Amino acid sequence: MTNCLPLPCRVPPAVGFIAVAAASLFCASLAGGQTLTGAIDFHAHGAPDGTPRKIDVIELASAARAAGMRAIVIKNHYEPTASLAYIVRKAVPGIEVFGGISLDLTVGGVNPAAVEWMTRITGGYGKVIWLPTFDSESQVRLTGENRRFAPVTRDGRLLPEVLQVIALAAKHDLVLETGHSAPAESLQIIAEARRQGVKHVLVTHAMTSPGGAMTLAQMQEAAKLGALLELVYSPMTDAQLEREADAIRTIGAASFVLSSDLGQPQNPLHTDGLLALYKGLMDKGIPAADIDLMSRRNPARLLGLP
Repeated sequence: MTNCLPLPCRVPPAVGFIAVAAASLFCASLAGGQTLTGAIDFHAHGAPDGTPRKIDVIELASAARAAGMRAIVIKNHYEPTASLAYIVRKAVPGIEVFGGISLDLTVGGVNPAAVEWMTRITGGYGKVIWLPTFDSESQVRLTGENRRFAPVTRDGRLLPEVLQVIALAAKHDLVLETGHSAPAESLQIIAEARRQGVKHVLVTHAMTSPGGAMTLAQMQEAAKLGALLELVYSPMTDAQLEREADAIRTIGAASFVLSSDLGQPQNPLHTDGLLALYKGLMDKGIPAADIDLMSRRNPARLLGLP
C-alpha cells in the first residue's frame, strides 16, 4: 500500500504495477494542490490497436481508477470503441468508460450508417463522433501524402453525409468532435451543429491539430458558437504552454477541456501526462479552480454526467 498525508492511497491488489505507479503519482501530486480525483480524460488511446500503444485499455482504466479519476473516453482512429467500453467497464468496475467512432476510411469515411449502428451497441457507451482524423483531407494535404482521404467539404460547402452525421449527433445527444479538419472547416461544422441543435461540440486538440491548428481568433469564434476547445499533453514545450495559458485567459476556462491524447509508447502514461499538463498550466498562472473546470466539470457536462 502506498500512503501520503493527509489521505491514504489504497491500491487494489489485483490492479498491478501500472496502477501502483499511477497511485503513487496521485499521492505525490497532493503536495502541489492538484490531483486526478474526479478528472476525466476525453482522449485516451490504448491497445488493442493497429499501431503500437504503451498500455492496453484494461491497464489504462485500472491506472485511471487507482488515481481517482472519474471517467475515460477510449479513442481509436480506425475502429469504433463503444463495444470496447462495455467490456472494459465489466473488467474494471468503479470507473466510467466511454467510446465513440472516428469517421476515417476504415469505417467508410463520413458514414452515417456506422454512426447510427454505434448508438445501438450494448450499454449505450458510444458517446463521441470524431470527424475524420488521420484520413482527413486537411491532414493528408498538409503532410503532402498521395493517398485517399475522407473529405468533409466540397467547393467550400459541407457534404450531405456530414449534414446527416450532424443530425445524428443531435438526435442521439452525442458529442460531435471536429477531428483533424482544417480550422475553417471546423467553424463551418460548429455553425451547422448549432443550427441543427447539437448540444455538445468539441474542437479536437484545437491548438495542435495535424489538420491545422486554430488561431486565437478562430478559437474565439468557435467558443462564441458554443463549442468547447480541447487542449492536450503534447507538445509540452514552454512556448506551447504559454500560448495555451494565454488562450485560456483570453477566452475563458469555461470553453476548454483538458485531455491527454496519450498512449504512444514514447510518451508518458496518461495519468502522468494529465498531471504534467495541469502543473504546466498552473505554472503559467492558470488557477486551480480553472484546472478543475477544464478537467472535471466541462468534460462531465459533455458526457451528460452529473
